[in-house]
Amino acid sequence: MHYAFIGLGELGGALAARLLDAGLAVTVHDRDRAAADPLLARGARWADGPAAAAAAADHAITCLPHPDASTAVLTAMLPHLRGKDWIELSTLSRDDVLRLAALARDAGATSLELPVTGGVHLAASGELALLAGGDAETLARHGTALAAMGREIHHIGAVGDAALVKVVTNMLAFIHLKATGEALMLCRRGGVDLGTAWRAIRASSGNSFVHETEGALVLNGSCDVGFSIDLALKDLGFARAFAAELGVPLDLAEATAKTYERARDAYGGAAQSPMIVRLLEEALGTDLRAEGFPARLEAGTVIS
Repeated sequence: MHYAFIGLGELGGALAARLLDAGLAVTVHDRDRAAADPLLARGARWADGPAAAAAAADHAITCLPHPDASTAVLTAMLPHLRGKDWIELSTLSRDDVLRLAALARDAGATSLELPVTGGVHLAASGELALLAGGDAETLARHGTALAAMGREIHHIGAVGDAALVKVVTNMLAFIHLKATGEALMLCRRGGVDLGTAWRAIRASSGNSFVHETEGALVLNGSCDVGFSIDLALKDLGFARAFAAELGVPLDLAEATAKTYERARDAYGGAAQSPMIVRLLEEALGTDLRAEGFPARLEAGTVIS
């Protein structure tokens, strides 16, 4: 298979590298030409735009930050997608996924919705979980590529179904981050060593994936998870839209969204999402720092 891969941010760049590692041909494009350099050094080919990338490849993959970007890129590729598959890794609303899949279908292409979850640090080692929306035949056609990008593939259902599950996973992660910040602050103000508290929580029924990962970055002080406040608010907006459509109250998600909005006002939308905990630190004049925690998570990072 020869894939066009458009969108080489932290996540997209890591996943494109996984395809190269699996021996697949990859033609790449990103608005930032420099983002492609590490991939070109490993054998990827460069295209001057999404259209050129799609024309050169058997199928196209996009990994983009917001629906407008997905719309623009897909629209540019459409004349070159007849008889090909479009695989969308971006986190979008169900309405966006269905709208874009209809455009692809009208152009003679097949869509596979494939949002990923697990964190940027797991992308480089191919340990992400992939949430697939589409038909089983299309899913099977890309087995080699999907196995390279993720350790687990969950076929959620039809195109559009995976969007709901991905939004739910992100919503839970944001709630867990707010909760772990508050939990660590209780321990800190209570005089407990934060490294000890973090390890005890990790071993307890109160543990979460976010506590183990982003909680560690909070204790380091870097908060560098590779995911911005703006992206968190985008995904929380999708969750709120689903809630309105389905009639489900989201008390915790609403409270969490308000915290992210305050963090955006304080630090800017490009700030790292764990910066929401900094709001609590500043309000109480109490930092959450402990020795021995990493500034950034990498594949295989182990915190003892």
